Amino acid sequence: MSSLKGKKILLGVCGSIAAYKSAILIRLLVKEGATIKVIMTREAGKFISPLSLSTLSKNPVLSELTTDNGSLWNNHVELGLWADLFLVAPTSANTISKFASGTCDNLLSAAYLSARCPVFISPAMDEDMWAHASTKRNILLLKQNGNAILNVSHGELASGLVGEGRMMEPAEIISKLMNHFNASQTLKGKKVLITAGPTYEAIDPVRFIGNHSSGKMGYAIAEACIKNGAEVTLISGPVNMPAPSKLKKFVSIKTADELFSATTKAFAKSDITIMAAAVADYKPQRIAINKIKKIEGELNIELVKTKDILAELGKRKKKNQMLIGFALETENEVSNAQEKLKAKKLDFIILNSLQDQGAGFGTDTNKVTILDNGGKKIELPLKMKTEIAHDIINFIISKLHA
Repeated sequence: MSSLKGKKILLGVCGSIAAYKSAILIRLLVKEGATIKVIMTREAGKFISPLSLSTLSKNPVLSELTTDNGSLWNNHVELGLWADLFLVAPTSANTISKFASGTCDNLLSAAYLSARCPVFISPAMDEDMWAHASTKRNILLLKQNGNAILNVSHGELASGLVGEGRMMEPAEIISKLMNHFNASQTLKGKKVLITAGPTYEAIDPVRFIGNHSSGKMGYAIAEACIKNGAEVTLISGPVNMPAPSKLKKFVSIKTADELFSATTKAFAKSDITIMAAAVADYKPQRIAINKIKKIEGELNIELVKTKDILAELGKRKKKNQMLIGFALETENEVSNAQEKLKAKKLDFIILNSLQDQGAGFGTDTNKVTILDNGGKKIELPLKMKTEIAHDIINFIISKLHA
């Protein structure tokens, strides 16, 4: 059975010569058993008629926020909630700019801002427009916001030039959508435990010792696991972002001791555990009851080790459990990570290096190396953390099916 059968697809069509491909897209989607609703921009109607797309989709085509001289409202919120997937193909440079900036001046952009489903964007424009710094910046923003950007093709363009900017062919788009819905089942039934963010170890009621960590990598992995059908428990230190939707359970912690307690409690029932939290290795031996005042001379704080959570989980790990760690190194990166992999009894470890530009603390991008306990080494190039997360999940899936 097709993975698109019974799926509700909201199709956005923008003003582009490639709009004719939307008719082919609808035909293919209907053939696969999907239900289609179409939103067109005003400019799109100059390239292909709404009647054509309405006939093919078997649903009225919408283009305005209101109809009948403003007496009827096309509910963009309902459209955004209705869809299992929102595909915008072709997507013009103008609409990409609106989506990236949050501009809401037509029905398509209003539906985009209301959508709670995955959004796939298939750009179509001339080569110079595609290569322009503004477009590249907008595409990056859309990726950061979790949208899937389909690749443009190389070929003859409407301007007569030959280059990049052609909309992806409909058959290839259908394949991408099928892969998306197939992927949503790959971790179905698996219980995944993820830790993310820093821990804070109090010095006094005001100050603490901790590690730099935005939590972005761990949260991206949680999102990727959810998209692949897993039941996800996320245990998070203090971060400045909302918890992913559709989590099975969310646990907020602050200290390494709290993380130890929450993680060891949840570990026994997990099939896959991914330890992405940046845990403080030391904590003050004594916590001052009141704020420490600045005085003449030096202040010495005696530190003691925190519990080694990863090592403890390695001791408790059963044969049917997968345990994954992270390593952030500043020297001898690979050898130090391999030593940690072996000592903590991990299935594989994800190595970050502070030597790589664009990777590290607080960034939306990362560059990692995956090392497994069989000697395999996979170096991933600099990518968005959301993309790295999917690469990690794909590696997990390959290990599960090995």
